[in-house]
Amino acid sequence: MVYEELLRLNNLKVTPQRVAVLEAFDHLKTHPTAEEISGYIRRKYPGIATGTIYKILDILVERGIIKKVKTDRDIMRYDSVRDNHHHLYDRYTDDITDYFDEDLDNLLTDYFRKKNIPGFRIDEIKLQISGKKTGKK
Repeated sequence: MVYEELLRLNNLKVTPQRVAVLEAFDHLKTHPTAEEISGYIRRKYPGIATGTIYKILDILVERGIIKKVKTDRDIMRYDSVRDNHHHLYDRYTDDITDYFDEDLDNLLTDYFRKKNIPGFRIDEIKLQISGKKTGKK
């Protein structure tokens, strides 16, 4: 989906700054921090204000286009992958890897459906699994 279409589908005005923020996610291919996004955008648009980037990130989070991911070091990262997934978090390098597993999704959904937590409606289940990358795949 092109950036302009994504913005329009979420009732947001298409601006070069918003497009640049969305474009940054595709090029950074990680779970970037606001500073990393800002650094990437400034190469192309040196005049864009840091505050503008933060406001755009907040709006994109509010609309569900991206999500915030907090690390053990209290560093806020952002995730633009909209498909259901979990995270493998390397607490030694602060690296976050997307983890897709339909069996795990089904297991968690079934588990919590059976538990039927009183007074609580589950919208989404996401795990962040902490550990250390070993080099093996």
